[in-house]
Amino acid sequence: MSPANSFGSTFVITLIGESHGRLVGVVLDGVPAGYAIDLESINKEMDRRKPGQSKVTTIRAEEDRVECLSGIFNGKTTGAPVTLVTWNKDADSSAYEKFKNLPRPGHADYTAMLRYGGFQDYRGSGRFSGRLTAGLVMAGAFASQVFRAVLPVTIGAHAREIAGIKHEGNVDVMKLRERVEQNPVRCYDAAIAKKMEEAIEKAQKDKDSVGGIVECIISGLPGGLGEPFFNSIESQLAHIVLSIGAVKGIEFGAGFGAARLHGSEDNDPYVVDKDGTITTTSNNAGGILGGITTGAPIVFRVAIKPTSSIGKKQKTVDMATKKPADLEYEGRHDPCIVPRAVPVVEAVSAIVVLDILLAAGVVPRIKR
Repeated sequence: MSPANSFGSTFVITLIGESHGRLVGVVLDGVPAGYAIDLESINKEMDRRKPGQSKVTTIRAEEDRVECLSGIFNGKTTGAPVTLVTWNKDADSSAYEKFKNLPRPGHADYTAMLRYGGFQDYRGSGRFSGRLTAGLVMAGAFASQVFRAVLPVTIGAHAREIAGIKHEGNVDVMKLRERVEQNPVRCYDAAIAKKMEEAIEKAQKDKDSVGGIVECIISGLPGGLGEPFFNSIESQLAHIVLSIGAVKGIEFGAGFGAARLHGSEDNDPYVVDKDGTITTTSNNAGGILGGITTGAPIVFRVAIKPTSSIGKKQKTVDMATKKPADLEYEGRHDPCIVPRAVPVVEAVSAIVVLDILLAAGVVPRIKR
């Protein structure tokens, strides 16, 4: 079992830093040697996650430029652990001093006090801040460059639902990135995106927040990958996806909808293509059966809760006096975390993909 701040079996990531500390970042171990890494491509992915992108995200103005401290020499991986960091430059901790003894509803303040005895860094939620996802995006962008040097795997995510407003149509994973980057909520459909944006703005004016659903599609993985029972494809994806603080649920393929289907509706019939490839006429399984890839696209959806930091007055307890207290949060926060969660979900998927492909020997330990 990996330590609590690490994930992976062959490609292992360890998150470092705190929201209002000197830096946030990630250490990557089990990195294969000889793979070309473009830091600017990693920075472009960081730009998709960073704050201050639009009026529907927090105004914290972190540039989030990535610096490599180890493991890359002459533009290629050496096989040593890779350390990627970005320095915190716009951390305003003053707003958190008055909340030191006032656990914020929806946050991990109270549980962190119980777990760490009050020694945790409470500034900006410390290790429990969404800012820690910067390390996940660094790791995912890195992983993508490694496995795409061997296999043309495409990973794309989008806002399937925000504030109850849904995009019901099909999506083309090959066009997904281009389409979702044309609007601030990262929805595949521009008309639905506008309605989502209006719902977020309304919540913001009401000093409130909204949640939604992110759908992710992984295309191009061969069939036969996965290590059941406990390292099945679903197990690994669910493990890392549910480690994202804002995520409260995950489903694969037809998901919870399968509970309302008959077997004759849910089963994916097999057929043989003209080239002799065995495939299915539907993909209710979401590209996974028995914890093993089928060769069809892996499809899963995650539930993102409303942002916990809101401007409305809320009830809490003063931990020093053990008396009821009111809390009004005036810090900087996203009225909806879904748009910024899209690249994070893509990134954690890429981390799992590289781990699986390295373990299966599909990605060589040395790139010749």
